[in-house]
Amino acid sequence: MVLLKRSEPTHTENLPENTKEGSAETLDFDTVVTTYVYNLVSVCELVMNGKRVGLYLRVSTDDQTVENQRDALVSACKARSWRIVEEFVDEGISGAKGREKRPGFDKLCKAATRRQIDVVAAWSVDRLGRSLQDLVGFLSELNSVGCDLYLDRQAVDTTTPAGRALFQMLGVFAEFERSIIVERVQAGMARAKRRGTKSGRPIGRPETANSKLREIREELAKGTGVLKVARTLGVGTSVVQRVKRAEGL
Repeated sequence: MVLLKRSEPTHTENLPENTKEGSAETLDFDTVVTTYVYNLVSVCELVMNGKRVGLYLRVSTDDQTVENQRDALVSACKARSWRIVEEFVDEGISGAKGREKRPGFDKLCKAATRRQIDVVAAWSVDRLGRSLQDLVGFLSELNSVGCDLYLDRQAVDTTTPAGRALFQMLGVFAEFERSIIVERVQAGMARAKRRGTKSGRPIGRPETANSKLREIREELAKGTGVLKVARTLGVGTSVVQRVKRAEGL
């Protein structure tokens, strides 16, 4: 067995008690190698698996608690050697509300954008939101900044190859939803032009009767002001101004 005289070791926290500074005993070479390998493996595990995680916890009423969600997510992070750096909590707030009315969710989005967390972990997808449009927007935002997502109930983990496929499909779903919205709007406008509005009135600005236009011209010719003409004849000031410009009055 080769023995080395002890000299100013860099790492002493994992060394045997009798080999720390101040001891005159010699240090076994195998112990030195084992200790440094252990430290190296620990550092590698931290670099490879030590992702910074932000937990998002939400309940809709004040009577509910986020403890069950927290316990499940803490266990999942521990099993993956992830580090929980911050919790973002919204208590007594419905998931149907937007980001501006959920301070915890807003803070979570900002942390992801600033690269302060590597993974967003939530107990279930409905904790993030109940609107499909808002949810797709949030997931697309995470994907754009390189932040992963973990959903415990749905077993979604985008740090895995199968989970990353979900992010790749988000663009397809987002484009599909946008195309549906555009088609519905265009179809609604075409139907309104053909059949009129729900009240039966035609879409757009109604035409002013010729008799009313004649009365407006007569009042303007007398020198009556625009506001008074509109008030007297029961029309909008824009109608009176349009007639005035057309007649050059």
